[in-house]
Amino acid sequence: MIRVHLQFTFLLILGLLCVQANAIETVDHQQDKALSAYQYDVIDIRFQIEPASSEPTDVEFSATFESDSGQSLTVAGFYNGESEYRIRFTPPAVGNWRYATRSTTADLDGNVGKLSVHPARVGRKGGVVVDPDNPRNFEYENGEQYYPIAFECDWLFALDAENDSDIPVTRQFVDTLAENGFNQVVMNVFAYDVNWKKDNRLRPEFDYGRPSVFPFGGNNENPDYQKLNVDYFKRLDRVIDYLDQKGIVAHLMVYVWNKGVAWPEAKSEADNRYFDFVVRRYQAYPNLVWDISKEALGYGHTDVNYITDRIERLRRADVFDRLVTVHDYSYCRRFSQNVDFVSVQLWSSELYSVMRNVCEAIAGKPILNIEHGGYERGPYEVFNGNYTSPEVCLQRAYQCVFAGTYPTHYWQGAAWNVIVANIDALPQQDRPRLEYYRHMQSFVDRFKLGDLIAGDKKSNAGFCLHNGNDLYVYYVPKECDYFGLRLPKDRGNRMTTTWFDPLTGNFDEPVHQKITQWPTVKTPNGDGFHLLVVNVHPE
Repeated sequence: MIRVHLQFTFLLILGLLCVQANAIETVDHQQDKALSAYQYDVIDIRFQIEPASSEPTDVEFSATFESDSGQSLTVAGFYNGESEYRIRFTPPAVGNWRYATRSTTADLDGNVGKLSVHPARVGRKGGVVVDPDNPRNFEYENGEQYYPIAFECDWLFALDAENDSDIPVTRQFVDTLAENGFNQVVMNVFAYDVNWKKDNRLRPEFDYGRPSVFPFGGNNENPDYQKLNVDYFKRLDRVIDYLDQKGIVAHLMVYVWNKGVAWPEAKSEADNRYFDFVVRRYQAYPNLVWDISKEALGYGHTDVNYITDRIERLRRADVFDRLVTVHDYSYCRRFSQNVDFVSVQLWSSELYSVMRNVCEAIAGKPILNIEHGGYERGPYEVFNGNYTSPEVCLQRAYQCVFAGTYPTHYWQGAAWNVIVANIDALPQQDRPRLEYYRHMQSFVDRFKLGDLIAGDKKSNAGFCLHNGNDLYVYYVPKECDYFGLRLPKDRGNRMTTTWFDPLTGNFDEPVHQKITQWPTVKTPNGDGFHLLVVNVHPE
């Protein structure tokens, strides 16, 4: 049993090493000379000119890339400070590409160059897309399955935002997430502060609320909306890029209405400038999915027309077609045709049934429970929600999994303004049980849970995923002492049952037994829920 657990841990670590990528590469444009690039790797092509406008972020600038095979993409460039503009491009295919620039500024117009694109490096899989053969699932551009296990960290942008040379705190925290099986981080472009009372025990070094940085000119108290703070976005680049290096998707929420941000008026010139700049700057990252706003319709800031306008504006600008969602179930339910995947925020105690209802209400879309009401307790009380036990939070995550949907985890030590990046420095009792999700990722990968059928009743309790043939995976509630299986009539006559402990990541020894008319198994000792894997053998 221990040997099996160690094998999975080794394979997970090996997999994480394989997805390590080089940091974004910056090269200077060379007129009509070939530059070297790799499929699915981000490359910045830099153009140096004298500033040509009092509002340099408003300069129209783009490059059209054409491959020998006839593929064509026109990518908008962006101002990067001082005398520098950039075209950020991720080659979707191997081969020779040519590019030509267009601009209202003479020095940026009519530049011609070449890219020689080599095959993708080991571990590089491309952007996340919806599986065309199974639209409940995600996959990478190269066809490999992507099964998201998400972690919310709204203020991830802030950990090193005042460090102009490095991101050591960000790396430490992101490394911890990657080591524990998380492959998506839900984060804001910017947030200011929470609107609830803060714990009196909270140490200032862990409170990233009220940051001195700001995406516009001025600051949050005295904003200058006529300018964008390019240095702010340069530092955000480092965070998105490092997530990409670690194989973690950045679920990037462009707005948030209830975190004290002094946003410009909706649809104003300043609002559009900000929104367009974010899209131009981050669309090329293959590890990016868009979220228009956290709790988009929850605070009276805007309406469905504004959200729809932002989606349409994004789709016109994002030539890489990154996936789009809205952190608002009411919007996703009413306008599911506008989003690529559905984000729900459902806290019900009967979570499995509720998530199955969502599947029935919205067909043919992946569904992410972006906030299931479980906020694992930490060293400080930040926001308790309904459930704070790490084990209960895990149960709710698995109920999302067995419903055929995807989970998001919150830890009160990192979800909002409070971030304790060095988890190992905490007393043992204050540390989150992130290893639970490492075990989950290993289990998901081993049994390809994303490919299994959800919603069928194949037992007298709990929940089931199955392949319609010889594999049945059960969620067995902790209340069950005995567990009755309901296998199909044309079953074989023997089965192998293997128990998995989701808290430890350990498997019990397999048990081979004959299938009776009403097969029943005794659950393992312990107070927690368990998973049961049943392999049915033919006659």
